[in-house]
Amino acid sequence: MPDGLKTTAFVVFLPSGRRGRFDVGTPILDCARALGVDIDSVCGGRGICGRCQVVVADGEFAKHGVTSRGDHISPRGEPENRFDERKGLSAERRLSCHALLWDDVVIDVPPDSQVHKQVVRKRAEVRDIQMDPAIRLHYCAVEEPDMHNPLGDFERLSAALRDQWGIENLEEIDIRVLHNLQTALRKGDWNVTVAVHRSTRITAVWAGFWDKAYGIAFDIGSTTIAAHLCDLSSGEVLASGGVMNPQIRFGEDLMSRVSYIMMNPGGEVDLTRVVREAVSQLAHDVIEEAGVHPTDVLNVTVVGNPIMHHLYLGINPIELGGAPFPLATNSSMTVWATEVDLNSINADARVYMLPCIAGHVGSDTAGVILSEEPHLRDDMTLVVDVGTNAEIVLGNRTTLLAASSPTGPAFEGAQISCGQRAAPGAIERLRINPTTLEPRFKVIGSDLWSDEGGFADETANTGVTGICGSGIIEALGEMLLAGILRTDGIIDGAAQALSPRIESDGRTFAYLIHAGDVSIRVTQNDIRAIQLAKAALYAGAALLMDKLGIDHVDRVVLAGAFGTHIDPKYAMIIGMIPDCGLDRVYAAGNAAGTGARIALLNQQSRDDIQRIVKTITKVETAVEPRFQEHFVKAMALPHADAPYPQLEAVVPELTTRRAALALETNAETGRRRRRPR
Repeated sequence: MPDGLKTTAFVVFLPSGRRGRFDVGTPILDCARALGVDIDSVCGGRGICGRCQVVVADGEFAKHGVTSRGDHISPRGEPENRFDERKGLSAERRLSCHALLWDDVVIDVPPDSQVHKQVVRKRAEVRDIQMDPAIRLHYCAVEEPDMHNPLGDFERLSAALRDQWGIENLEEIDIRVLHNLQTALRKGDWNVTVAVHRSTRITAVWAGFWDKAYGIAFDIGSTTIAAHLCDLSSGEVLASGGVMNPQIRFGEDLMSRVSYIMMNPGGEVDLTRVVREAVSQLAHDVIEEAGVHPTDVLNVTVVGNPIMHHLYLGINPIELGGAPFPLATNSSMTVWATEVDLNSINADARVYMLPCIAGHVGSDTAGVILSEEPHLRDDMTLVVDVGTNAEIVLGNRTTLLAASSPTGPAFEGAQISCGQRAAPGAIERLRINPTTLEPRFKVIGSDLWSDEGGFADETANTGVTGICGSGIIEALGEMLLAGILRTDGIIDGAAQALSPRIESDGRTFAYLIHAGDVSIRVTQNDIRAIQLAKAALYAGAALLMDKLGIDHVDRVVLAGAFGTHIDPKYAMIIGMIPDCGLDRVYAAGNAAGTGARIALLNQQSRDDIQRIVKTITKVETAVEPRFQEHFVKAMALPHADAPYPQLEAVVPELTTRRAALALETNAETGRRRRRPR
C-alpha cells in the first residue's frame, strides 16, 4: 500500500484526455467509469474476460502536471496472475478492474480495450494517377558465363538489362539479392525477373518470370496512421487500413510528446519504437487482407508532420520544440525497410520519405500539395489540413505560402466534456429547432435521425456515447443560429426561459443534447476549447492572406480525415475558415495519404515535390506579431469584423447574429469609455 500520506490521487486517461481525482485504493476501472472513459468489461470486474486491459504511462507529463510510474498503482495480484497463466497478460498491461489507484498516474486505454473502437476514416480517394512506379520489374535472358569472358553474373545481368530494356545507369545490386543471384540465374535457366529501383539499383530477383510487385503508402498522423497497399503494375488499391497512433499515450498533441521527451531523456526511443511497431503491424494487416506475399512488397512511401517524420526516422525532435524550429533535414530521403524496423515486408524494400517544408509544416503537407496541386491553378486556393496541428497552404501557380497553426485536439473530441473520437455511438450531425430549441442528431453507425422511428432500436448496441469533432462543430453552429449562443461564444442564460435544455452549470450554462445512460451536453468550457482551436486555424489563414495582400480566397480545400467529415457550412458559420462560396469549398479526404500514393505510383512526382517545396515560403505563426491580433478577433463567431457576405447570402440568420455582436461590442466599448468619468 502507499505510505498513507495521500488520501486522493489524480488520474488522466488517454487518448480521451478525461481526468479526475479519486480516493486512493479505487480500482482504475471504477475511475474510468466515473469519468465516462470507454473501457470494455463483460465479467463484472472479476478478472476473467481480460477486456479491460490498460497500460500505465511512464514519465513526466508536464501538460497534466503528473509524474506517472508503474508503482503508482497496486502491484499485480492473484486474479491478474491467474489470467496471465490462462490467456497471457503482457508485462506492461494491467487489468483495470484489479489495479488500484495509489498515486497520480496517466493511464493509456489501448484500442482493443475500448468498447467503441475508433473508426479510422482514412480511405483511399479515387484518383487517376499516371503510372510510373519507382520499382519496375524486368524479365530478361542473361548470357551464360564463358571461360573467355571473365564478367561476373551481375555484370552480365546489367548488360542484359541495358540491351533488352535500355537501362543505361544501373550501378548497384543489394547484397542480399547478390547472395541469391547465382542460384536464381541457374534455376531459371538464365532467365530471371529483377526489380530495379529508379533504374539504378537491383533490389530483388526471381528465377524465371515474375509479375507481382506491390507497394504501401503510409500517412503517419499524430492521431491515426493510415496505409494503402497498391499493385505497382496497375495502381489498384488492394487493401486499406488504419490504426490509432500509439504515441498518444505519451501526449495527446505533438508538443506534449516533445515535452515528454524533454522531461524524460531517452524518451524519443520509446516514441520511435511504438510508432515503428504500429506501422509494421499495419503493413502486416493490409498484406494479409489482400492475400499477397510480404516479400513482394518492394516499395513504401511515407508522409507525416515534422515530428512524426523525425521520430519514424529515429531522430530526436527536441529542436522542433522551440524557435527557430530547425529540422534535421527537410529533403526527401530513401532508406531500407530494415532501417526503420519495417519487418513485415521485403527486407530490401525501399522506404521513400517525402520532403518536409520547414518548421512545423511537414511531408504530409507536401503530400497534400501533390494531391491538390494548388501550384498548377490560377485561382487563389486555401488548403487546410485539419488535425491536432493544422497545416495551411495558400497560393496559386504564381506563389505558394505555408504555415502551421496549433489547433490542438479539440476538433477530434479531446478536451470536450462529452467528446470522443469518431466511433459508433458518437454524435456526428446535429440540428436545433430555432423555436423549441429541441435537438435532433445522428450518430456514427446509424443513418437515422434521433427523432425518426427505429432510431432507438438501431442504436441499441452502441448507445449514444458522446460527441465527435464534426458533431461539436455543428452543435456550436446550430446553437449560434438558434440564439442559444452569443457571437462572443457565451451561452445566453436568458434562453433558460425558453427551454429546460439550457441548464445552469455553476456560474455558466450548458446545453443538454441527450439525456440517457450517458448525458451529453455542451458546456461553456467546451465552447471555449473550440473557439481557441478555430481561432488559431483562422488566424493562420488570415496571416497568409496578409502576406499576399488579398482579402478573399477563390477556393477552399478541407483536407484530412476530419476535414472530410466537416460540413463546410458549419465550419464557416463558426469561423474556422474565411468567407467563400459554399460551392467552392471542397472536402479532399485524406489528401496527404493520396499524395503518398501518388509518390508511390509515379516516380516523377518525387522529383516534382522536391522541387516545389523549395519554392514555398514558410510563414512562422509563432513569431508573427499580427497572429495574435487575428487570433483575438477570430475568437468571435464567426469573427469580430471579417465580412462573410457569401455565407450570409445562404444563411440569413447569421446576419441577425452578427448585428447583435456589433451592438454588444458598441455597448461594451461605451461602458469602458465612461468608466474614467
